[in-house]
Amino acid sequence: MLWLSLLLLCPLPLAVAAVHEELVNLAAAGRGVIKLDPTSYELLISGNRNWSASIEFTALDPRHACGPCNEFHATWTAVAKAWAKAPSVHRDAHFFATLDFDAAPAVFRKLGLVSAPAAYMYPPTEGPRAAINNARFYTYDFSYGFSAERLAQQVSDLTPIPVPYSPPVDWVRWAAISGGVLVLGVALYFITTVWIWAVGAIGTSLVMTSGFMFTRIRESPWVGHDGGWIARGWQDQFGTEVLMVVAIYAILGFSFTMLIMVVPNQSSPRKQRVHVYVWSTAILFVYSFLIVFYKAKRPGRPLVFSVCCFPLM
Repeated sequence: MLWLSLLLLCPLPLAVAAVHEELVNLAAAGRGVIKLDPTSYELLISGNRNWSASIEFTALDPRHACGPCNEFHATWTAVAKAWAKAPSVHRDAHFFATLDFDAAPAVFRKLGLVSAPAAYMYPPTEGPRAAINNARFYTYDFSYGFSAERLAQQVSDLTPIPVPYSPPVDWVRWAAISGGVLVLGVALYFITTVWIWAVGAIGTSLVMTSGFMFTRIRESPWVGHDGGWIARGWQDQFGTEVLMVVAIYAILGFSFTMLIMVVPNQSSPRKQRVHVYVWSTAILFVYSFLIVFYKAKRPGRPLVFSVCCFPLM
C-alpha cells in the first residue's frame, strides 16, 4: 500500500480520483469489505472526499478470544455483502472496511479504543451528503445488539440509498411452523368436536407457559447471531426455545396420558406391553433431552429431578 501514499503527491483532483478508484477495486476484491492497514485507513478517511465509509474495528485472532468480535464480524460481512449488490453509482459512494487490531495497534491507540468490537461511520467531507455539523465520525450504537437489520438501518442514515439488506430465509422456523400446522391438522381430523376446545386450550396453555409472550414483548430474535437455538441464562430466550419447550412438554404429557388412559383399557396383554414399551421409551428419550436442554441453558448448575419408574407389563 506504500504506493497509495505517493498519490498524495499528485494534484489533488487526480489524487482523490485515483484513491477512490483503488478503494472501489479493494472493495470488489474483498466482496464488499476492504481489509485495512494503517496506510489504507488514512487514505480512506482523510483528506477532502466525496465518499463515506463504515469501519469495523475488531480483533479476530483466536489469541484474543474475542467472541463478540467474531459474532459482530459475521453481521458486518452480511450487511457489507448486501451493500455490494447496490447499483454501482451508489455503491461506490460508500465503503465498508475492517481494521484488525493486529494490523494497526497504533490506530487503536490513536482513537482511544480499549475494547473491541467497535464501528465508526465517516460521512463525506464534501458534497450534499457532508455532515452538517462537521462531525468527523459517528459511532455505532451497540445497545441494539449485533442484529444485521439494526446495523443496516443505522448505516443507511449515511449511505446514498438504504442498504438493500434482507434477512436470510429461516428454514428452521418455517419447518417448525409447517410441522406444527400438520400436527394440529391431524389432531383435529381424529378428534371429535367435543375435544377441539380441550385441545385448543391445552395447546394455548403450553405455548403461553413456554415463553411465547416473553419473547414477543422483548422482541427476542428467533435464533442467536451464531445460529444457536438456546440462549444461556434465564434472562434471555430465543424464539426456537418456545417451540422446543412446547414440543418437550407436549410429548411428555401425551405419553403420560397414553400410559394412564389407554394402556389399562387394552384387552390384549401383547398390545398392552407394546404400548408400555413405546410410551415409556418416548418419556425416557424426551426427558433425557429435557435434561440436556436444562444443562445447556444453565451450564454448571446442579440437576434436581425426580426419577419415575414404570412397571413393564
